[in-house]
Amino acid sequence: MSQSLATRYPLVLVPGMLGFVRVGFFPYWYGIIPALRAGGARVFPVQVAPLDSNEVRGEQLLAQIERVLRESGAEKVNLIGHSQGSLTARYAAAKCPEWVASVTSVAGPNHGSELADHIHTHYPADSVKGRLMSAVFHLVAWVMGLLETGYRGPRFKADLQASHHSLTSAGVALFNRQYPQGLPQEWGGQGMEEVNGVRYYSWSGTLQPGKTDRGRNLLDGTHRSCRLFARSFVRKKGQCDGMVGRYSSHLGTVIGDDYALDHFDIVNQSMGLVGKGAEPIRLFVEHARRLKAAGV
Repeated sequence: MSQSLATRYPLVLVPGMLGFVRVGFFPYWYGIIPALRAGGARVFPVQVAPLDSNEVRGEQLLAQIERVLRESGAEKVNLIGHSQGSLTARYAAAKCPEWVASVTSVAGPNHGSELADHIHTHYPADSVKGRLMSAVFHLVAWVMGLLETGYRGPRFKADLQASHHSLTSAGVALFNRQYPQGLPQEWGGQGMEEVNGVRYYSWSGTLQPGKTDRGRNLLDGTHRSCRLFARSFVRKKGQCDGMVGRYSSHLGTVIGDDYALDHFDIVNQSMGLVGKGAEPIRLFVEHARRLKAAGV
């Protein structure tokens, strides 16, 4: 077996909101884990609460990291988080930097999401629309929990309001005041590559007519959702992946922020149905090589 992707420390993959390890035969990180393992990487996809705050999910992640360290015999892990998983990973690294070699944010709302702000304004929790939305999300989380086949631990409670608040601009601003590691000092800039011994990286994509709306995305319902969600963006209109703004994703060393990938394409969803010419798996493979070269 090739060892080209054999990083010093294991890769721990952290899902976003309503995330999972595997639902039935359908993995969250579609095609990504086999590609990394084929290169010799030790990869551990983990599960945290599908709906809850960054802090609650972060504490759950710390418990998962402790398990991975115990099972692998490693001293540290490399955390790769998608969407809210990025904030979850940041929390864990800030709390226990001695356990974490690196944090990589993949389409993470590191400065909040305009979509979350839009929902906060137009679907307040105490309104009929807000209560209906909450019921739907909790039902989805419950059903997905029943169908989860990649995680065998205790069930997590679901809290949509906590999850949603953690993704708004105001909620993330509060989070960032407490856990600023890796954040850029200037809007649209890059952050420090290393803080407290932890390396920070990020990458993200944007909707690009003629690319993201072509190829296999023509058959992908999640892409249509991203195009619909993108209408809620005002400040970053035309510069988002449907759920996260381009510059909001920045953390540490910015590998790229304008890949032709929507918010789901970037983790090769749904089932590899991505835009024209998109290669999301390649980004993960290249990053494993980058981490290996950095000695982590």
